[in-house]
Amino acid sequence: MELDDLYRDVILDHYRNPRHRGSLPSADVHSEGQNPTCGDEFALDLAVEDGIIVAAGTEGRGCSISQASGSMMTEAIIGKTVNEARDIMHRFKVMMGIEAGTSPIDPERPGAELGDLEALQGVRRFPVRIKCADLPWTTLEDALAQWGDD
Repeated sequence: MELDDLYRDVILDHYRNPRHRGSLPSADVHSEGQNPTCGDEFALDLAVEDGIIVAAGTEGRGCSISQASGSMMTEAIIGKTVNEARDIMHRFKVMMGIEAGTSPIDPERPGAELGDLEALQGVRRFPVRIKCADLPWTTLEDALAQWGDD
């Protein structure tokens, strides 16, 4: 139960104090996504230099899960190469049960290597909310597809 409380606190902190909020005037890529089921909206700007994500900005509205997931996502991808961001995205989607993947190192904590993002694995107990957690990641996937493999 204590771990669930900790996870809830992490999610609420990212929701109440979102990291990297606001658009980036110098964005190289812009992507928007929405969850028509619940009305959540998410927009993502990325600044990429030499294949490294140097800045990210988000805007949007919606539930605590979608907005916290976006905040945690930006923290996880800034400073990473585009390919590393793709890998983090894939590991997140495997943790959430959205994509198939290799068995996690620790079956009790499949998101352990994802830092704060691990807090979102509890959302799996509520299948209707998985789309909320995935919205920023789907938006990132579109942004990275726009960027390509450069």
